[in-house]
Amino acid sequence: TKAAAHLCDVDVFLRVGGAQAIASLAYGVDGLSPPCDVIAGPGNRWVTAAKSLVSGPRGIDMLAGPSEILVLCDDTADPEVVAADLVAQAEHDVAARAVVLATDDVVLARIEEQVRRQVRTLPEPNRSTAREAFRRSFAVRCASMDEAVRLSDRIAPEHLEIHARDAEAVGRRCSNYGGLFVGEGAAEVLGDYGAGPNHTLPTGGTGRYTGGLSVFNFLKIQTWMRIDDKEAAQGIIEDSIVMARCEGLEGHARAAEARSVIK
Repeated sequence: TKAAAHLCDVDVFLRVGGAQAIASLAYGVDGLSPPCDVIAGPGNRWVTAAKSLVSGPRGIDMLAGPSEILVLCDDTADPEVVAADLVAQAEHDVAARAVVLATDDVVLARIEEQVRRQVRTLPEPNRSTAREAFRRSFAVRCASMDEAVRLSDRIAPEHLEIHARDAEAVGRRCSNYGGLFVGEGAAEVLGDYGAGPNHTLPTGGTGRYTGGLSVFNFLKIQTWMRIDDKEAAQGIIEDSIVMARCEGLEGHARAAEARSVIK
């Protein structure tokens, strides 16, 4: 964080977290920092609630919920590896959700066995957190990978892992997710710590219509118009006059008529 701040010529650090940090960013700190325009980044439920309160006057990236992982598996998946990724997500938060969609009964049963074994060996409080998270999680035996992909797209998970033969082809068929991790080697935890997709991703099904935090959150689209040749613009001017009067907006029509060369 300090290195990034140095590169961006940051001149003020606020040593505050939680909802208080959101308020400081949204409304500014007298004599220290002005209100900002955009607030971005993950946080707990209190941060999310604070971001929802200031959204509008200030731009925000998203309202992120508890962390999620969904793993698509076929008979080639390694149950121990899949279970490790599920446990890693479950230890985040008691409200985290770890989901498996598998096309093979044997693999599904072995994943469940591995989850139980690996959770037992976690230190506390991670073990209790993971056990509570798994009570909110689920596994589904799918008839085919096509069915698994359809169900995954309905869920639109924050993190989507593909553990299947020809994983890249399966991944290309998926449309809704925050971050996609293709193949056994692409662990979600590597994305957490700097490799691949970023760590601020849509949750709670919002991946159906939005993506993760990116440079686009700090850019805005601005449109403009310039007309120097009134003769060439007569078509749109006359159309605007007609459309304005159809809508009962006489002032609009007269504003367009003021640019008309047709009298």
